[in-house]
Amino acid sequence: MSAHPLGLQPSKIIAVHLNYRSRAAERGRFPEEPSYFVKPPSSLSHSGADLVRPKGTVLSAFEGEIAVVIGKRAKNVSRSQALDYVKGVAAANDFGVHDLRYADRGSNLRSKGADGYTPVGPVLLDPRTADLTLRTWVNGVLVQEAKVDDLLFDFAYLIADLTRTITLEVDDIILCGTPTGATVVEPGDVVEVAIGDTERLVNTVVEAEAELPKPGARPQVTPTDRSIAYGKDVPAIRPETEAALKAVSTATLSSQLRKRGLNHTFLTGLAPARPDLRMVGTAHTLRYLPLREDMFDERGGGMNAQKRAVEAIGDGQVLVIDCRDEHGAGTIGDILALRAARRGAVGIVTDGCLRDSPSFRELEIPTYSAGAHAAVLGRKHVPWEIGVDVACAGVLVRPGDVLVGDGEGVILIPPAIVDEVAADALEMERQEKFILARVDEGESVDGLYPLGPKWREAYDRWDGE
Repeated sequence: MSAHPLGLQPSKIIAVHLNYRSRAAERGRFPEEPSYFVKPPSSLSHSGADLVRPKGTVLSAFEGEIAVVIGKRAKNVSRSQALDYVKGVAAANDFGVHDLRYADRGSNLRSKGADGYTPVGPVLLDPRTADLTLRTWVNGVLVQEAKVDDLLFDFAYLIADLTRTITLEVDDIILCGTPTGATVVEPGDVVEVAIGDTERLVNTVVEAEAELPKPGARPQVTPTDRSIAYGKDVPAIRPETEAALKAVSTATLSSQLRKRGLNHTFLTGLAPARPDLRMVGTAHTLRYLPLREDMFDERGGGMNAQKRAVEAIGDGQVLVIDCRDEHGAGTIGDILALRAARRGAVGIVTDGCLRDSPSFRELEIPTYSAGAHAAVLGRKHVPWEIGVDVACAGVLVRPGDVLVGDGEGVILIPPAIVDEVAADALEMERQEKFILARVDEGESVDGLYPLGPKWREAYDRWDGE
C-alpha cells in the first residue's frame, strides 16, 4: 500500500451495512442496531487512483460515504465524548464487485476488500462545524445527496458502540454507510464523492487486463447480488396509481383483491380519526411485544424502537404498529404523530389505541386505530423492533406493502399487483356509477348489476356524466 496523501495508516477499516434512512427504505428493513464488516487496510486508496475490477466481472458498484477518521486511541468511549476522538471526516467510496459477494458469506472480504477499493479524501473536515451533506456524481451527474441527519446511527453512536469491544487506533476508519442511489458503474465511468462544497474525491473505474487466476471462487452473478448491486428506488407508488387509489373506495379494492384470491387484506376493527382524509402509502412497520417490566427497563427508554420508527420514516410511508390487538394502553401520541408527519409520513395505522386522541382530529395525517386510551404504552407494551413483518388488525403487513385508507377503514395491497388492482378498481367504480344512474332512472338490476351484455353497448357509449 503506497503512502496516502493524508498520511493515513489505519490498522483497520470498519464499514456499516445500513445507516441512511433512504438506503434502509430501499432495502425494506431498518436495523435495530448497526451491523458492520471489516475491510483490510490494503484496500485504502486516494483521489486519482483507479478502481480496478477483475476482467469478466460485471457488477462493480460505487457507494458514496462519509469516512470518520479516529484521532486518538479509543476504548469504552461514551457517546457524549466520542467526537473528541475524531481526527476528521472525509469523502469515501466503498467500492465493490458483487460478482464475488456470493462466496463471501457476509464478510464482503473479496467483494469489497480488494486492493484500492476504499478511496478516502482528499481533505479532512471537522465534523462539528463542516457542512456534512454527502454528494456523489457519476460522469458529472449527481446520483446521491443526503444530509447527515438522515443517518440512523450518528458518528458518536458508532464510535461508542464499537469501542465497547474493539479498540480503535489512530487513523482507523469508520465508513458510515451510503444513501440511496448507489448502483453499478462500468469501465471508463468517473465517480466523484464530496462532503459539502469541498474538493471532490475522484476515481475512474477500469477493467483489469486479466481474469482472476485459479484457485478460488469464480465470478458469479446471482439475482440477489444483482439486485443489491444495482439498488432500487425507495419504495413508492406510481403517480397514476396513487391518483386511482385515492379515487376509489376500500370496498371496491376489496372486491378486486377477492377476485385475485386475496381475502384477508382488510384491517378489521380500525376507525379513522379524520374520516375526511384519504391515505395512500407504503408500510413502515413497528412491533410491540407484551409488557415485561425488566425488558421495558432495557428497551423502553431513550431512543426506543417507537421513537426510532418515527425518526426513520420517510416520504410516502405509513407507520404500521403491531400491538397484538391490545386495547389497554395508548400506542402513539400526538407529538410523535406530528413528528412522523413532518418527516413525510402519509398515515399511521395501529391495532391498539391512540393517546391524546382528541388532538388527532386536528392533525393533517390520516390515522386509524382501535380506539382511545389515556395510558402510556408502558402499561401494556414493550417497543421491540422496526422494519419487520408484523400482524396488524388481523392482516400480515410487510415493509413496502401498499396501504389505502378511507372513511371505512384500511386495506392492504401487495405492491407487485398494485398497478393492475388500482386500474381495475377505477374501471369498476366507473361501471358502478353508470349502474347507479340507470337504477335511479327506474331500471331493474337484472342484467345491469353486475354489468351484463344487455347494457354493455350503452355503457361503452356513456360519457361518464
